[in-house]
Amino acid sequence: MRILFLDFDGVLHPDQVSNDRRLGVILRCDGHNLFEHSELLVTMLRPHPEVKIVLSTSWVKVLGFNQAKDRLPRELQERIVGATYSESMAEYFSGLSRYEQIIDHVVENGLTDWIAVDDDGTGWPEDQSHRLVMTDEWIGIGDSAAQEKLREWMKDSAIHESVSPVIDLKGMVNKPDKPVSVEDMNIMSTKPK
Repeated sequence: MRILFLDFDGVLHPDQVSNDRRLGVILRCDGHNLFEHSELLVTMLRPHPEVKIVLSTSWVKVLGFNQAKDRLPRELQERIVGATYSESMAEYFSGLSRYEQIIDHVVENGLTDWIAVDDDGTGWPEDQSHRLVMTDEWIGIGDSAAQEKLREWMKDSAIHESVSPVIDLKGMVNKPDKPVSVEDMNIMSTKPK
């Protein structure tokens, strides 16, 4: 499973959001709308059904998982498989950087194929920068560079899904001391013809 960790503020709309007790969640900048880039994300993800979403947004902590999820278009909701925040983390979650929140989820769930789309790069190690689509807090995924990085990751996703090699090591699996050569392998594609 390929996972996209999704922030809302600074990704799907500018990072100028507040939660007013009387008015609810409001965007505090003219000329923009909450979730204005959500349909763009729907369009980008549509050819990649293997990509699932984990919410990595403070909206889950503030509003709850279901209310945060319900703010998204149905096509995105159907991809959601979890969130980085849970009630059991309430005491320490806010003290973690976004990277720490995400990596905690990655390790806990044994994820290997993932990327995050976020406007907060705090705490991201340089050797993990390929896993972050860093967005501008005002432009979000409306930025062509952010879209291109996400498309590249999804393109790699399409390659993994369309060609899945089957390797027959001819009994070499239990013989780690003997090197395996190309001649020892029979590699064929499982891609339908």
